[in-house]
Amino acid sequence: MFIIPTSRYVNYFKSTMSRDTLQKPIFICRIPVRWGDMDAYHHINNAMYLRYMEEARIQLLYQAGIKMDGRGLGPVIVNASCTFLSPVTYPDTLVIECYIGDPGRSSFMSYYKLYSQSQQDRLVCEGSAKIVWIDPAENKSVPLPAKILDIIQSQSLPNT
Repeated sequence: MFIIPTSRYVNYFKSTMSRDTLQKPIFICRIPVRWGDMDAYHHINNAMYLRYMEEARIQLLYQAGIKMDGRGLGPVIVNASCTFLSPVTYPDTLVIECYIGDPGRSSFMSYYKLYSQSQQDRLVCEGSAKIVWIDPAENKSVPLPAKILDIIQSQSLPNT
């Protein structure tokens, strides 16, 4: 993979995150890179980065006490983006910082920074996803739960 980091992409990412959001990650996790995550070019396949962000998001929601059982109200992703800054190869461990933006009625933005431990914690990828709360029975968005609004307001997860 040829990576050409341009200021346009970096500036886009910075412009989509509020200044407060960048101050402190709400959640950090570590995900080991598997050999099978690589592609024919011997670096992590681009689709895997969305999976890593998904795993970090699920861990964050689990830590927040949100059930992901498919029954009742819950979160879905309506869009996701990813900017690749540097290739990663096996073996490695990615450190993923998760940030949460200001809430809307039924949604909020989540942002991710992925760092490579084998590259001296170099920033290798940035991404985002819009999370919308829905009622799957009605297939419609619903207001964010008070628990989620409290987490966004405090920018911290409850102690578990």
